[in-house]
Amino acid sequence: MKIKEIIVVEGKNDSNVLKSHFDCDTIETQGTHLGKKTLAAIRLANEKRGVIIFTDPDAPGNKIRDAINKAVPNCKNAFIAKGKAHTTKKVGVEHAKREDLEESLKNCMTYTDKIEETISWNVFNALGLNGRENSAWLRERIGERLFIGKANAKTLFKRLNMVQVTEDELRDMIEEEKDESNSDTIKNQGNS
Repeated sequence: MKIKEIIVVEGKNDSNVLKSHFDCDTIETQGTHLGKKTLAAIRLANEKRGVIIFTDPDAPGNKIRDAINKAVPNCKNAFIAKGKAHTTKKVGVEHAKREDLEESLKNCMTYTDKIEETISWNVFNALGLNGRENSAWLRERIGERLFIGKANAKTLFKRLNMVQVTEDELRDMIEEEKDESNSDTIKNQGNS
């Protein structure tokens, strides 16, 4: 699979794994401190070929992603669930399976500040994505389903609007997640 855009990753191991699976080029941030040269390289890459930010699904990875998105508008973002990118001790893009990496790269999104709100904050809260006992679990499930990553309430709200999810679509996804969870609970009780 040839990838036109340049993929921004955190380190050499991420680059090596991606290059072993795909025909691609990468830029490595070398950690959370983004230097002027690295940002300039990302800016130029985005102008010439486009950029996909593909950082680790952890706090430092999110910090790097946010900093790049602020400094370089209109980058694509690929997300991978923490559960699909880890070993017993580490989490990162480098630990994911090829099919999970490919799925994440095929489901990129582009951040922009100029979007029409498709879901209001009141609806978001009413659907149980904030302020309830299972809100964090539900946010994680919706983030994985849409390939927009695990997020706190404000970040998921922003990302849902960025990818223009409608209230009806979100309501349907939440119902499906609850149905799947209930069916798993019933199966587990039957196996006890």
